[in-house]
Amino acid sequence: MVNGSQTPPAEESGSVRSGAAPVAPPMAMIMAAGLGTRLWPLTDKTAKPMVPVLNRPVMEHIVRLLAKHGVTRLCANLHHHPDAIRRHFGDGSAFGVEIAFRHEEELLGTAGGVGNFRDVLGEKTFLVMSGDSLTDVDLTAFLAHHRACGGIATMAVKQVSDPSLYGVVVNDPVGRVSGFQEKPAAREALSDLCNCGIYAFEPAIFDYVPPATFVDWAKDVFPRLLADGAPFYTWRLDSYWNDVGSIDAYRDGNFDALERRVAIDMPGREVRAGVWIGAGTVLPDSAEVAPPVLLGEDCVVESGVTLAGPLIVGDRCIIEAGAVLEGVIHWHGCKTGRNANHAGAIVGSGVHVHSDAQVHEGAVIGEGCIIDAGAVVSADARIEAGRHVPATAA
Repeated sequence: MVNGSQTPPAEESGSVRSGAAPVAPPMAMIMAAGLGTRLWPLTDKTAKPMVPVLNRPVMEHIVRLLAKHGVTRLCANLHHHPDAIRRHFGDGSAFGVEIAFRHEEELLGTAGGVGNFRDVLGEKTFLVMSGDSLTDVDLTAFLAHHRACGGIATMAVKQVSDPSLYGVVVNDPVGRVSGFQEKPAAREALSDLCNCGIYAFEPAIFDYVPPATFVDWAKDVFPRLLADGAPFYTWRLDSYWNDVGSIDAYRDGNFDALERRVAIDMPGREVRAGVWIGAGTVLPDSAEVAPPVLLGEDCVVESGVTLAGPLIVGDRCIIEAGAVLEGVIHWHGCKTGRNANHAGAIVGSGVHVHSDAQVHEGAVIGEGCIIDAGAVVSADARIEAGRHVPATAA
């Protein structure tokens, strides 16, 4: 197994031997067109790359990671709720990058979407990343390994405990890919390495991606690479990675970030150990707070509230007197009424939970819902965006 922690040749890691030209940073393509169906109802009105982790869109963390490693020329494909992504990122200058978008009227698949940028990416080595993954991968080391191997493609892989949830990658002792399995039964898995959706490619990869048609990396392109004997390698990712692809994974990713298990920026300032608040938010002395807790910007927190971590509250939220929030992920612009009780829920933007309502463990409430005073949202309920929940069990 080739391990991501091994040291690549010095000239490949960005340092320059005497007389050698520096290696220019590559471009990167962010795959951002997915529907995010497994995150429903959160993705009813929100593009999957825009679901927040630590109150910032997950794609923003990818953009910041790329910029940190000197990759500042980016492109991305869009499909589901594209305007929100365009508005947030603009031309990328606010994040220290240049970013160009193209909208897919009809989805082109994971490889087809990248192929739609062949006129931009087709001249030198480039990176591809999923816009909905949460990671602090060392992209500099990854790219250096790809260049050292000299293959047409390199894929970041991660060891997982349950291969049946992922596309499984099989490789030989030197890390060359020798096979794939798509979500095999655990007893039939030939490997415990999953595909992380992080790739380095040479322009020749476009020979395997027919233009203007639906093409998938795992089902179409990678099998052809193997059939042709093309040099195709893995790189073991030992740092944090989460595909944020399901409600459970999304919750885990947020709380892992809050508990500093993944190296991404924490917004706001730390006012006491494990408690962060954004600008314009005041935490009253009467609040009972058990960290870790993150409160966004311009929140109103009234007296006598209980905030029990792990807990994330978005920007411009209102938490009225006596309310209890425990183990909750609250998106932006939500209101929690007096003496309302949330425990273990995920709440989309603009949700209003009225006084004395109860939202139980594992519930997921879509954007713009109204939960009436005294209403009860049952454990593991899924409430679609815009729904009005009366004062009866949901």
